[in-house]
Amino acid sequence: MKNIFRLLSVLLLCGCIHATAQDSKVNDNYPDQWWVFIPPSELKGWEITPQAADRSKGEVILSKRTELGIFSNLSEAHFEMDGIHYASVEGLWQGMKYPEGPNDERLKDPNVVWPYTREQVYKMSGFESKAAGDAANANMKQLGIKWITYKGKKIEYKTETGKVEHYNIIYRASEQKVLQNPEIKNLLLRTGNLKFLPDHTQQPNPDPAYLYFDIFMKIRSGLSNKAAQ
Repeated sequence: MKNIFRLLSVLLLCGCIHATAQDSKVNDNYPDQWWVFIPPSELKGWEITPQAADRSKGEVILSKRTELGIFSNLSEAHFEMDGIHYASVEGLWQGMKYPEGPNDERLKDPNVVWPYTREQVYKMSGFESKAAGDAANANMKQLGIKWITYKGKKIEYKTETGKVEHYNIIYRASEQKVLQNPEIKNLLLRTGNLKFLPDHTQQPNPDPAYLYFDIFMKIRSGLSNKAAQ
């Protein structure tokens, strides 16, 4: 009988502790939805949930399950850069892998079929653009090339110099995405000083261009500093 009473006491105590933790609110004036709980059974294999961030430490996941998902490279957010229109940053990213013009050496091997034109990929977003990039990766491997092009210039984006060039292109694209879409700019500023975290697992030692969450914090800092002047 004593054991049963002890067990009930433990269960009640756990319940109280759980309730207290759930009921306590962080007074930061941010929407609770940014940290919404997603059941593990609903997760994708690559996904990091909104609740994985420690709100008390000012962390937030740029989850595609919340409005903050607009900061993903995959999200549809139209912008222009250097005279070309893109439907997403991912469309630009993956499009750079495709042949640029009829004389592009990526077209020299007739056995290598490109499923889309570069311009078609520029108009893509979401996982459609990611899939187009996967197809391009296979072609690049078959051709034995490790470079992309932007405005006719080859960029070997796995070299130290290439990493910098690639990063600068993606940073500028992300910045234009913000500046040319007022609702995205306003949302970015609403995040205040929150520390952005990715919604998917990162590879070890990723290239700077892959750190989209860090890029948007830098863009936010620039906007905030400009507003303060």
